Amino acid sequence: MSFTNFLETEILDHVFAGAAYTAPSTKYLALFTAIADGEAGSVTELSGNAYARQTVAFTTSGNTTSNNAAVEFPTATGNWGTVTHVGVYDASSSGNLMAYATLSASKTIETGDVFRVPSGDLDITLN
Repeated sequence: MSFTNFLETEILDHVFAGAAYTAPSTKYLALFTAIADGEAGSVTELSGNAYARQTVAFTTSGNTTSNNAAVEFPTATGNWGTVTHVGVYDASSSGNLMAYATLSASKTIETGDVFRVPSGDLDITLN
């Protein structure tokens, strides 16, 4: 996953300029059908048909943090389209996109489908 400009600026200001930054206590995983400019937060997030961002928690080891539990979205009550990307937000709606990634394989979600992310499959690495 890549950090967005928002999170990069917050981290740089915090570490090098001494500006306060409080990490969100809860993070939310979002699903996207397109990203125009992920670093600027310009994305096409799913909506409707029982879609809602889901909470996600991470555990860090070394320079990588990964989701420490599976994330399961509600059963789709209508077609969601093709999910191509995921993102981590600091709020359950609106909020700031902090990180995003392209899925290794796109997934079309139709009525009755459930989108799941297994534990450990979301990795954010700093080099």
